[in-house]
Amino acid sequence: MIHDINIANEVAKYLLQINAIILQPNTPFIWAAGWKSPIYCDNRKILSYPKIRSYIKKGLADIINNHYNSTDVIAGVATAGIPHGSLVAEELGLPFIYVRGKAKEHGKQNQIEGCFEKEQSVILVEDLISSGKSSLEAAATLKEAGMEIKGIISIFTYNFSTASENFKNEKCKYVSLCDYNTLLTQAIKQKYIKEEDLSILRDWRENPSTWKK
Repeated sequence: MIHDINIANEVAKYLLQINAIILQPNTPFIWAAGWKSPIYCDNRKILSYPKIRSYIKKGLADIINNHYNSTDVIAGVATAGIPHGSLVAEELGLPFIYVRGKAKEHGKQNQIEGCFEKEQSVILVEDLISSGKSSLEAAATLKEAGMEIKGIISIFTYNFSTASENFKNEKCKYVSLCDYNTLLTQAIKQKYIKEEDLSILRDWRENPSTWKK
């Protein structure tokens, strides 16, 4: 779900403005999972724009204040969730930790970096949610360490049905600042894409793993 439609529209405008979202229906990208995609989302670009970075930071903090009431710790999901998570933690005056995709193979072999205590509540910050797999794996790691998972927040979500199912199965709440439908609406208004591109972009979202195969 998205937090607020007005904020979602503003975030979509910003992402398009700085080319953090690139739409290429006719020359698709290849994702790490092997999926062909007409869209590429690079929220790391937000960090280079102070005004937008601040807007996103405050928007994510607002999600926590309005949807989760409070939490003890903010966690970032490595790697793209780390900078945004640390900014949110700073905004709220809370401790920050982050979760690696797997434990280090050297040193203390940590998978969770930072200081926390068992039974503390935690909210995870992601830059974007596709299937939700990496987010839920990070949540599972924190849960195994004894923490209480309050939910996951993100800048952007593709609204994949598989993600909704995965979060539902794990009984994990997630809220995003912006989503795919809002992005497409703004992309049309700004003439970033053409009307005839919409059917391609919507078909992909329905079956991303088999699109153009």
